[in-house]
Amino acid sequence: MAGLPGFLQYPLTVFTGRALPRQRSLGWTPTFHLVTATASLLLGLAVGITGYALGGLGLLLLLPGWAMTLHGMRNLRMMVYHQCSHRNMYRSRKPDKAIGHAISSLLVIQNFARYSREHVADHHALGHMTLQDPTVQAFLVSLDMHPGMTRRQMWRRLLLKLVSPRFHFAFAVSRILSFSKESARSEKVTALTLYGTAVAATVLTGTWQALLVVWFVPLVPLFQISNTLRLCVKHTFPVAGLEDRRSRAYFTSLTNAIFIGDAAPSPELPAARRALAWSRWTLRMLFVHAPSRYLVLTGDTVVHDYHHRHPRSDDWSNYIFARQQDAEEAAAAGDPNRPPYHEVWGLVPAISYVFDSLSVADAEEFDVNRLKSVSKRELFAAFDD
Repeated sequence: MAGLPGFLQYPLTVFTGRALPRQRSLGWTPTFHLVTATASLLLGLAVGITGYALGGLGLLLLLPGWAMTLHGMRNLRMMVYHQCSHRNMYRSRKPDKAIGHAISSLLVIQNFARYSREHVADHHALGHMTLQDPTVQAFLVSLDMHPGMTRRQMWRRLLLKLVSPRFHFAFAVSRILSFSKESARSEKVTALTLYGTAVAATVLTGTWQALLVVWFVPLVPLFQISNTLRLCVKHTFPVAGLEDRRSRAYFTSLTNAIFIGDAAPSPELPAARRALAWSRWTLRMLFVHAPSRYLVLTGDTVVHDYHHRHPRSDDWSNYIFARQQDAEEAAAAGDPNRPPYHEVWGLVPAISYVFDSLSVADAEEFDVNRLKSVSKRELFAAFDD
């Protein structure tokens, strides 16, 4: 897509998650991400409420309302909350903790203190992509996927989970349990105040149906679908029999960038084929890749590999450009401690890539029956991302 007009390049960079070589940063800040995520959520609620109030054809406004609300929720969770857990949002304990508490209370996710502790200790340490890792536990327990299954079997299981009322109910219950267990008093008070006030006000005014439709649809089923799809591209499973499990090269090999988009059609194609190719390219960008980027691979999740190389980077807010610069430097360095980056293009290929790694992973190492002997996490916590 680098051959497309210059004015499209920055929008395409944000869309794809892939910066051009030596492309200048847009100067994003942590506050920019916090404000835009919150604004997306609030605007989505406004659009949804408007559509619900209009009724009839106005109900179609629920679709963009849900999309904007979900986008804001996922950016708050996957980017802001995540950086707060590393004390890296504003690099100050008090504001990061306060923001983390507010987000966990609003979204009803694993409470901030426990998430921070387990995420850093089990996901970013030597237990990364072992039975101790919450990501591995989610695959084995929540998704019931195991070594030896084929890619086709895993895709079928994933799609059935996404439409299963039982799965979503269990997921929702797990969120409530993981939020309430060990949560701070401020988190409990905030959640009870927010949801108690909302439920009481809507019941008294007879608008509780609007609360369910406008807020709880994106908060529960849509959030959980996005969460599950995102889980399936986070990390690959280690190769069976690999002896080196402590080097930087090993840990970096378990995370890939997931870029979004297709190569632009060749200008050398005959006119008719070129028109057809551009039509296909446009439709795929709008109806395949745009939803993937906006609703699943939100924010910096496209370049999660950069985070695992530099979890405390003070330039995390410029994630696309920081990753590109680091990738260029790593490629030029030829240093085994800075191995080249790896990328996969497209959400579906990225999920298949992870499924393939699990399919050939060590069945004994990733035996779900060994979980209780190596991890103290409750099974309900395996739903958390």
